[in-house]
Amino acid sequence: QVQLVESGGKLVQAGGSLRLSCAASGRTFRSVNMGWFRQAPGKEREFVAAITWRVGSTYYADSVKGRFTISRDNAKNTVYLQMNSLKPEDTAVYYCAADGSIPTMLRGESDYWGQGTQVTVSS
Repeated sequence: QVQLVESGGKLVQAGGSLRLSCAASGRTFRSVNMGWFRQAPGKEREFVAAITWRVGSTYYADSVKGRFTISRDNAKNTVYLQMNSLKPEDTAVYYCAADGSIPTMLRGESDYWGQGTQVTVSS
């Protein structure tokens, strides 16, 4: 089992920056791949970014590539999502996720989910 708790979501103006954090506990953090997903009102949950546990390889959705950066601190059992140049269309509930498989995450699925944190970008 992996427990995930997100934080850092808030209201921000377009063009601004925000960093989300996800604290993990339970199963050894170092052995799970971590990711971020988001769900906007009226839309399905979508993949945002992922990072592998072994070498820290990263994956991004095209919509956030070049603006968002995922990173992890294994000593703190924490994964981050740095979001820059935010746009109103980035408004969503952002979920942290943990899974053993990157392909699973890229399909929009995961074994473990956090409760979500709201990010609102005003124009």
